[in-house]
Amino acid sequence: MFNKVPRVTADFWIVKLLAVTVGETAADYMNLDLGLGLSLTSWILATFLTATLALQFFQTKYVPWVYWAAVVLISVVGTLVTDNLVDNFGVPLETTTIVFSIALAITFAVWYALERTLSIHTIYTSRREAFYWLAILFTFALGTSAGDWFAEGFGLGYLQTGLIFAAIIALIALAYFVLGMDGILAFWLAYILTRPLGASLGDLLAQPADYGGLGFGTTVTSFIFLGSIAAVVIYMTITHEGEEAVQPESEGEESAPLTFQMDPTED
Repeated sequence: MFNKVPRVTADFWIVKLLAVTVGETAADYMNLDLGLGLSLTSWILATFLTATLALQFFQTKYVPWVYWAAVVLISVVGTLVTDNLVDNFGVPLETTTIVFSIALAITFAVWYALERTLSIHTIYTSRREAFYWLAILFTFALGTSAGDWFAEGFGLGYLQTGLIFAAIIALIALAYFVLGMDGILAFWLAYILTRPLGASLGDLLAQPADYGGLGFGTTVTSFIFLGSIAAVVIYMTITHEGEEAVQPESEGEESAPLTFQMDPTED
């Protein structure tokens, strides 16, 4: 039996950061550059996300292109959820930050109450995977709210906001590798914070110089990062990077992950 989500490796964080950057720029590209508007963009991408997640749930193990397609789409949809609340309904960013924090905490609480674990190494049932993707959706919505709140509400700008979140992630890494911070807590904190880091990077590259960006535009920025994601995902597929076998629990005992490595001599 295989885990349906990838092991956390350096490649994982590289693609995650690229995906959240695309989430910011692709939403702006469809909404503004293509003139689809926020509502229509949201419906289109939510439909694609639903289809991709259905395909993901049918898999019996981690399949890189399916999994990361879902991550890219859920990144965009998570961004659009926050944008709709703020732009269409006038909800303040500090309110959306608090609301999504509570929603994420409730998701984790219910997940743990039912499964007795929040481990990402044992996602091999549909219920666990449903909690996993719901948590990811809220992390993207929360990360968007928190990042925009810092960049716009406090007037810090894209570069300064990105550096702040990068520093916080570095502190989490230090706490995990040196001070023995709980791995599950460290993972989810870093997962949340890479969203505003990636969004700040995307805005810095895409926005005009008058708005504090470098002026590459959403089209160029989106395709650069999508191409980079495709290259890393192809590498993961060839090398089976991230695949992980698990031993199912018995009577509530959490399983230990077994790193899956292909024999290089196999055809």
